[in-house]
Amino acid sequence: MERKRVIIADDEAIIRQDLREMLTNLGYLVVGAVGDGRSAVNLSRELKPDLVIMDIRMPDMDGIEAAKILTEEGICPVLLLSAYSQRDLVERAAEAGVSGYVVKPFDEANLLPAIEIVLARFREYQEISKEAARLEERLATRVAVDRAKGILMDTRGMTEQEAFRSIQRMSMNNRKSMREVAEAIILAYQVSAAQ
Repeated sequence: MERKRVIIADDEAIIRQDLREMLTNLGYLVVGAVGDGRSAVNLSRELKPDLVIMDIRMPDMDGIEAAKILTEEGICPVLLLSAYSQRDLVERAAEAGVSGYVVKPFDEANLLPAIEIVLARFREYQEISKEAARLEERLATRVAVDRAKGILMDTRGMTEQEAFRSIQRMSMNNRKSMREVAEAIILAYQVSAAQ
């Protein structure tokens, strides 16, 4: 099984070193360790790790702000570490899309399940996002094809079945998707109507 690639971000060098050792012992590959949020974002954009583990309180850009950027860009999940379990920090972390939160001090025994849950949730999120994109594409295709069928029925006197078969045939003959053919029919109709 391929080792998961992790970036560590903590402003304390000793914490970075301890985390590196724990992660290595747990079978993860640490591909980078930085001391501030901005560096974590930049390195993550470059290396595309499987996970970023970062402290909340860091100079330049805090962990929550960095996590928000990484989450919005869909780069990787973020597991936040903090010596603080204040409700407002937890709420900010949740709003930023943070996948997990571990309170310091931590050890391998509580780090491993947190990491695995974060990775599993991120995989689920990616699958849901892909499915949503597929459904949006199918809906847009259906809307375009229905509209194009209506245009062919009105302008050429075709039945709905004939209009659908016509779009299907043009799609195969021109090696274009049915959506592309439907959009071309709609555009041609709009151009001719505007003249």
